[in-house]
Amino acid sequence: MRDPQGEPSDLIRSVSRALRVLESVGASPRGLTVKQIARRCELTVATTYHLVRTLAYEGYVTRREDGTYTVGMEVSDRFRELVVAFRGPSSVADVLRRAALDSGYSHYLARFVSGRVVLTAVAEGPRSPYLEDLVPGFDDAIITPEALEADLAAGERRQMQIEINQYRQGVACAAVLAVADRDPERRVVIACALPAPELMTSAKMVRTRLTACARGIAAAYADDVY
Repeated sequence: MRDPQGEPSDLIRSVSRALRVLESVGASPRGLTVKQIARRCELTVATTYHLVRTLAYEGYVTRREDGTYTVGMEVSDRFRELVVAFRGPSSVADVLRRAALDSGYSHYLARFVSGRVVLTAVAEGPRSPYLEDLVPGFDDAIITPEALEADLAAGERRQMQIEINQYRQGVACAAVLAVADRDPERRVVIACALPAPELMTSAKMVRTRLTACARGIAAAYADDVY
């Protein structure tokens, strides 16, 4: 979300408008006409037309035969680059895949990005409920360093953070800190999702496996030369 108070003095309006157009098109899977985009972005039709033409030329939007515009393939290319940057060292993916294969549970890596807790890597396991929203870039949940500090403190007694039925009924999540640092932006957390009854009966085993995975993640970051 944009902070009106944080608007830079050298903001380039045309770039800002183009991004608003792209966001509007991205939020409309059925596509939008230029007039609809202009109305949603509070821009003139003429200005919107020029912005859309430029975005289409660069591949960020695509014009359909019915005159509507949808997101272009360049957006998916940027997303792939984002996922690679989020994931960190290439060996991190190997650690996550091994953890998911050994336990059967989906494993997730998370860290702070621009002050928000964001999932940065995922390895799905067959024993975990399918959680379609939990993909790299997901940033709904704890959103402040202060909230994270409070949550970490609450889990110190059990040496593992847990939540049951909060994200979705019947689903539990357990997490441990993989990379600790005074700077929240440099911390990395490893988590797994599993059926809630399994966490309640196997919490010790889950913690042991997560701790081992956390050591692997920490070693990957320590050896980071990418």
